Amino acid sequence: MTTDIETDASAPTEPVHVDGQSELNDAVADYDVVLADFYADWCGPCQMLEPVVEALAAETDAAVAKVDVDENQQLATAYGVRGVPTLVLFADGEQVEEIVGVQGEDELRSLVEQYTA
Repeated sequence: MTTDIETDASAPTEPVHVDGQSELNDAVADYDVVLADFYADWCGPCQMLEPVVEALAAETDAAVAKVDVDENQQLATAYGVRGVPTLVLFADGEQVEEIVGVQGEDELRSLVEQYTA
């Protein structure tokens, strides 16, 4: 019995919770495009954005990393996160975009697709 195994990791279809710089570094290294969602459980706009990032994880070639700023304050500080939600987009291992606040799904999808196409 043979199993087909892809040589390059395809992006997960659900958001992945990241805890700490090393886990974020691993995600950025493992996937071509990573959308990091810096959020807080108490943040209303973050909760509004949740279905959007879930849809992007399911429907685009980008990996979505969820970073709880309360549990990862040093990581949030390292990326200059001053408000939540903040989305940081990585492509080919480099930070390429930063978006603060709630964005529409269409805008975020077109931004992600600029780097995944």
